Amino acid sequence: MKAIRVHRAGGPEVLALEELPTPRPGAREALVRVEAAGVNFMDVYTRTGAYGGELPVTLGSEGAGVVEAVGDGVSDPRVGQRVAWATVPGSYATHLLAPADKLVGVPDDVSLLEAAAAMLQGMTAHYLVRSTFPLKAGDQCLVHAAAGGVGSLVVQMAKRAGARVFGTVSTDEKAKLARDAGLDEAIFYTREPFDEVVRAKTGGKGVDVVYDSVGASTFAKSLLCLRPRGMMVLFGQSSGRVPPFDLQTLNARGSLFATRPTLRDYTATRAELLERAQDVLGAIARGEIKIRIDRTVPLAEAAAAHGALEGRHTSGKVLLAP
Repeated sequence: MKAIRVHRAGGPEVLALEELPTPRPGAREALVRVEAAGVNFMDVYTRTGAYGGELPVTLGSEGAGVVEAVGDGVSDPRVGQRVAWATVPGSYATHLLAPADKLVGVPDDVSLLEAAAAMLQGMTAHYLVRSTFPLKAGDQCLVHAAAGGVGSLVVQMAKRAGARVFGTVSTDEKAKLARDAGLDEAIFYTREPFDEVVRAKTGGKGVDVVYDSVGASTFAKSLLCLRPRGMMVLFGQSSGRVPPFDLQTLNARGSLFATRPTLRDYTATRAELLERAQDVLGAIARGEIKIRIDRTVPLAEAAAAHGALEGRHTSGKVLLAP
């Protein structure tokens, strides 16, 4: 098998395509032939050393493919079944050895490319909108990077819930993409202070929740966008880590809530994983949610995929195709 490995922290140039022995599945494991792997900012953080951890490591945690073999005690999935996953390390590869209970079946009406693009970002949007702050009709929310992979899905799911959705974008092109996803109010953060726009357009009240994947450059002003007892949901750090801040700030701004969720904790059980994945993939199959794939890059060109993601040259999912 072939895999993208990282032996030292650094830029995209440290990504190396290597040959490794193809593993055999043990008890409760499955060997999957990877058809597509999702590229995410968490992979960038791993590559740069921001997440720490031991090296060398095979990057990637999300993808879709076909089961080639299963170990003892595995009846689901079966050999030949199309499957997808979101929290299995080592996905930048031609083959993946995965715990069988981390794999979910892909509906016939959903392509493996769509499934690979939807798992991490789709289930992230799902838990944000359904669980972390369950939106309902009449709620108002702000979504940062509204034209991005997770952002556009949060917009779609928020609109399905009946919320009014504000979103930050950088260009007219991205504003159009976000509006096509259902965005009500596009805010050009490069041209205007987004907190002032949100306050003005909500009559000074603020929104119920901010969904922020950007981090350092948006966090402080995002707090200014919230109504009293509103919730700040920080689920990423594409601009860097949020610096330490005084929790008294939450009190001063109106007894605010702040949380830093992760998908792993919202798919902690097999039942919850299946519920979220089936809901997301089912909505795609029915045409209720649209997955936008920005580009599909050969596995050997993973460095180019990382460069595009970090350079903010994408407006949708980036996939690697082994």
